[in-house]
Amino acid sequence: MKTTILIADDDVNIRRVIQLYLEKEGFRIKIACDGREALDILEQEKIDCAVIDIMMPNVDGWELCEKIKTYYEIPVLMLTARAELEDTIKGFKLGTDDYVTKPFHPAELVMRVKSLLKRYRVASDRSITFNKITIDSDSYKVRIKDEDFILPIKQFELLYTLASQPGKIFTRDQLIESIWGLDYEGDDRTVDTHIKKLRKQFKNFEDLIQICTVRGLGYKLEVLA
Repeated sequence: MKTTILIADDDVNIRRVIQLYLEKEGFRIKIACDGREALDILEQEKIDCAVIDIMMPNVDGWELCEKIKTYYEIPVLMLTARAELEDTIKGFKLGTDDYVTKPFHPAELVMRVKSLLKRYRVASDRSITFNKITIDSDSYKVRIKDEDFILPIKQFELLYTLASQPGKIFTRDQLIESIWGLDYEGDDRTVDTHIKKLRKQFKNFEDLIQICTVRGLGYKLEVLA
């Protein structure tokens, strides 16, 4: 079955260009002219990834992204006409996985969609494996080259979350909610402390794996080999 991409944008020209490029790559496309129509399609179709504009009538991209992340386990790529840090932070807090700023080259958008789909396929597995790294959620064990590490549970869950979608930026709030839970009464410095410990643990393997700080947003994991 073909992978299905939902395109939600009220600009017909942008929709047509994105559709053309994605269909050339073998994707099946569903089109929505606004956020409300996009939600209707999501209820009726199996969608694998959503490409959505922020400024749309009826239901805008912010609300649409929030609803998708509440009810569906799919990646979201947002299209925005402004490269403002505030918009980026707001989008990531709502759960968007990536951004493309207009005007953009359609070939770049295709590459980003492919990358998101790859990340989500990795995230669905119980064990994450890169070429010399295995992170096993059943045993809470990390193997790098031929060396095994047993991590404290919260450190492991933090590493596993970041590694489940390499390159994706996770805000501190997202990490707190995912790992410590909504009722956690501490502050987001807890995340920073655990990140520091993980970096120290894997200091000798920075040529393979790095946890990067994204100023004003949070953290992401980069696999280098």
